[in-house]
Amino acid sequence: MSAFFRLRDSFAKRQRPLKVLGASGQLGYGLPAKAFAAGVARQPDCLGCDMGSIDIGPHFLGSGEVATADVMMRSDLRQVLKAARSLDVPLLIGTAGSAGASSHLDATAQALREIAREEGLKFRLALIRADMPPEVVKSAARDGRVTPIGAIGNLTDDEIDAAGNIVGQMGTEAFARALEAGADVVLAGRACDTAIFAAVPTMLGFPHGPTLHMSKIIECSSLCCLPGGRDAILATLEGGSFVLESMNPDRRATPMSVAAHSLYEQSDPNELIEPDGIMRVDRATYEAVDERRCRIAGATWHPASQLTVKIEGARSVGERAVLLCGSADPRFISRAEELVEEVREVVRGLVCGDAEADYQLIFRLYGLNGVYDWREVPKVMPREIFIMAECIAATADRATTVVKTCKQFLLHHGYEGRLSTGGNIAFPFSPPEVVAGPAYRFNIYHIMAVDALAPLFPVELEDI
Repeated sequence: MSAFFRLRDSFAKRQRPLKVLGASGQLGYGLPAKAFAAGVARQPDCLGCDMGSIDIGPHFLGSGEVATADVMMRSDLRQVLKAARSLDVPLLIGTAGSAGASSHLDATAQALREIAREEGLKFRLALIRADMPPEVVKSAARDGRVTPIGAIGNLTDDEIDAAGNIVGQMGTEAFARALEAGADVVLAGRACDTAIFAAVPTMLGFPHGPTLHMSKIIECSSLCCLPGGRDAILATLEGGSFVLESMNPDRRATPMSVAAHSLYEQSDPNELIEPDGIMRVDRATYEAVDERRCRIAGATWHPASQLTVKIEGARSVGERAVLLCGSADPRFISRAEELVEEVREVVRGLVCGDAEADYQLIFRLYGLNGVYDWREVPKVMPREIFIMAECIAATADRATTVVKTCKQFLLHHGYEGRLSTGGNIAFPFSPPEVVAGPAYRFNIYHIMAVDALAPLFPVELEDI
């Protein structure tokens, strides 16, 4: 009998509060050991870990590479797997390997198998793939069932074919199917963060509204606390409310900090859209239990009239090389935006002659506009700026040629008022040019209307 079936049988005999441990806000970057051990000592009924995000950018989805260091990923997996098996409770992990495509899922699954063999652990593993077949996406786009999010336009067949990987975000339904199939450990591809933590409670009959609200908060572990952090957090569900407690005694879950986190990453502060419905928090209440714990209630669930899946894809745009340098010359800094444009034109003439540029050369002036494109220059110029020149071209050789040429002519570019011909910029190391490898951009970031969720997210079982 699986860990979930045993848990369900115990709840059938006696209804009681359910303890859910949010073990990690993003597995693979290190697990704060004391807080995690404290959470395990509280004997939670299930463990959940989010393992990925699009915050890391398009490279890992497009390339299929895992974002985390292998040694850290395995260390974190070892800790949560050993804890879940020692407690004999379900372990659920979402967005495996940082981006959730099959290559990420398979790499993470292989690490789990090897850890289990080394530790002598036996369990049933469920893998849930999130890859969206291109023909399915093309058909939906042609039928008008795909809607863009933000600045990315309508999908074309060419963009779909160009994507290195296309994934869809699965919801609670996929995790529930895996648990019903007898899985002790569920490892999912790209997934809604909430689904990782909502599956067990909803299957046990806890109301969807508070359960989804709880899941929305604890997927980031103790980030909802004061001060925010990545320590494990324990949620205790009872009826229509839940209590949050960080497993680090120095962190406090307060009504204000938890309410603020409920708005995290949401375009509408009152609702969270899931594949099969909407969770609303406009009637939620937040009450201090004591100095470190907060009780939350009142979120409501509204089933969707149309099932949807958020789909994501990334395509290659060429090879990248960068130049890293800085300046402390006030004359250069005061005219930096103008001067880099002059250098851009010099470089184009040198490497392309009379032809149009066959590359992109992008300057970021940190201290002036490197993070944000400010409309006005600072009233007081910074003492120093950092300059990053990024070139994207068809080949690494071409990109490197451009940034090497850019370095030399930026270093010695003459302008009125310059005091020294020795150089406008300084380099942090030698060589200052870095070949950064393939460059990607998101080209699929859309909502796809679907008739059913289960066929898109197949469950594979294996006994380990």
